[in-house]
Amino acid sequence: MNRLTTVLSTLRERRKKALALFLTAGYPAADSTPGLVLSLAAAGADIIEIGMPFSDPLADGPVIQQSSATAIGNGVTITGILDGIRKIRESSTVPLVLMGYINPILSYGSDRFFRDAASSGADGVILPELTLEESVRFKTEIDRNGLSQILLVAPTTPSERITAIDAASGGFLYCVSTTGVTGSAGKGTPEDFLFRVKACAKKNPALVGFGISTAAEARHAALLSDGVIIGSALIRRLSEGEPVASISGWVRSIREALPAT
Repeated sequence: MNRLTTVLSTLRERRKKALALFLTAGYPAADSTPGLVLSLAAAGADIIEIGMPFSDPLADGPVIQQSSATAIGNGVTITGILDGIRKIRESSTVPLVLMGYINPILSYGSDRFFRDAASSGADGVILPELTLEESVRFKTEIDRNGLSQILLVAPTTPSERITAIDAASGGFLYCVSTTGVTGSAGKGTPEDFLFRVKACAKKNPALVGFGISTAAEARHAALLSDGVIIGSALIRRLSEGEPVASISGWVRSIREALPAT
């Protein structure tokens, strides 16, 4: 097991829900990511997803799109992101998952990317545009390097396909709570979808993301799953210049709101 699967297994044994947070690498400043990761982990985040900026992020809403544009303007590269992970690993074992689109990875060289990601200290990858069938293309290299390939399911995913995606996924199953983009508001988490996930997915813990921004929303989603993923709400606070100490307090409030299993 890598750090990701170890932490998720420990949380399950302790009857606790997982809290995963998403950061765009190189946002708000080129060198801010390592310090932010350490602060968020200290505040109670169990997993940190590090977004790799891309100019055409299909699944991302305006908040994360803007953060990616800023990060690209800050000169962020895959090499720089991996160097940041190495810096984090000097003082933290928090599980780190790289999330991004396939074009920059192909440009970097996919075999080289998965090798370098693992050697830098990453624990998993999320490539949201890849279907189940396309994900097989990278499975050998991902497995060889001890990474978890985390796949996504949505309310529109048929039950039998949820089972197949769960079987092919590693680490956790990413449950997209809405058919919109990241940061979509006001739709809530569809209970029937998460009941289907619980019935169909037996291999991995199920974490819910997209549209969760408050402690109350996180608690509701966690009652129906194994944990939550929060991204746009965090990026929005960073974009508004909220102090890290205040953001850490917000993270602690969400951590405390999550129910026991």
